[in-house]
Amino acid sequence: MQRLSVPLVLTLLSGTLIVASQAGLIDLYIQSVIMFIGINIILSSSLNIVNGYMGEFACGHAAFMAIGAYVASILNVWLFTKDKFFGLPLLPPEMAIYCFPLVLAAGGVVAALAGMLVAIPSFKTRGDYLAIITIAANFIVTSTIINMSAIGGARGFMGMKKIVFAMEDVADLPWMLIWVILGTVFSVWLIRRYVSSTYGKGIIAIHQDEIAAEIMGVNTNRMKLTAFMISSGLAGLAGGLFAHILGYINPGSFGILKSTECLVMVYLGGMGSLSGSVISAILFTLLLEGLRFVIPWIDTALHWLNVIPDAYEISQVWKWVIIPLILVLLMQFRPEGIMGNKELSDIFPRLRKWYRFK
Repeated sequence: MQRLSVPLVLTLLSGTLIVASQAGLIDLYIQSVIMFIGINIILSSSLNIVNGYMGEFACGHAAFMAIGAYVASILNVWLFTKDKFFGLPLLPPEMAIYCFPLVLAAGGVVAALAGMLVAIPSFKTRGDYLAIITIAANFIVTSTIINMSAIGGARGFMGMKKIVFAMEDVADLPWMLIWVILGTVFSVWLIRRYVSSTYGKGIIAIHQDEIAAEIMGVNTNRMKLTAFMISSGLAGLAGGLFAHILGYINPGSFGILKSTECLVMVYLGGMGSLSGSVISAILFTLLLEGLRFVIPWIDTALHWLNVIPDAYEISQVWKWVIIPLILVLLMQFRPEGIMGNKELSDIFPRLRKWYRFK
């Protein structure tokens, strides 16, 4: 019974959210906040594999999110909708509900392959050099998408809402909420299993001392390759879900600011703590949503005091100020994050009989 406690709690919570949304007890805004929390949990926990458990310093996580978002979106539009570029759909729209997980998986696989290309230079680089490589990868991906007019270029790509409507026509359920919940649970489960496996012990050994790990027989190149591919693949999964929630994506959504958001969530929760990544993603998302209501009041006050001429322009800058500021304050006053490298079962030992992180 104890082994089934966590799955039972997750099933009960997920079922409650779905029933509440279906009954109209949760409006569309609350649903969107819950879905963005799930997306951020996937992003923060997946980046924590590389930056936390393995001890590297990757700064371009949004690049893999972009790859997954565009691959999943293009495949769905190509397969199930009528589009001016792709023409008639290849499959009936009713099939979208059954093929959606496969399309998301395809986006994750392509993102994982891109992560492999970034992992290869990491075999001989660490620290600042790897950060430069990943930042460059982020700019390469967004610049490539901008110059591909066939998928909208800088204007962006749309049509994913038709996929969501097609699923709702088959069964009137909040399908994107369901897919986000399933994707989040799958990602956390996969990462938990991975870091407690032999490969997980290997990347932790690399974090402690890479040379000593090689002497002890750890294949560090293979461990790095696996870690990067899982991390980038899950980011691609998050990107595919993100694209279908919004129904529209453009390269600007996956710039360096998005990668900075992922870094903030990882360091806020704690390096090498899966529980910390989940907690920080929830807190960070709620913080941004709270600022969404506070910032217009600040802009209005500054405009009324004639401090700034245009309140709308400054409102676009606040996010660029607040998110990096959070990262600076974390490094100054709480560099270990909320959880450090501990899990909830380490802080609350009584949870170990119900939840154990082996």
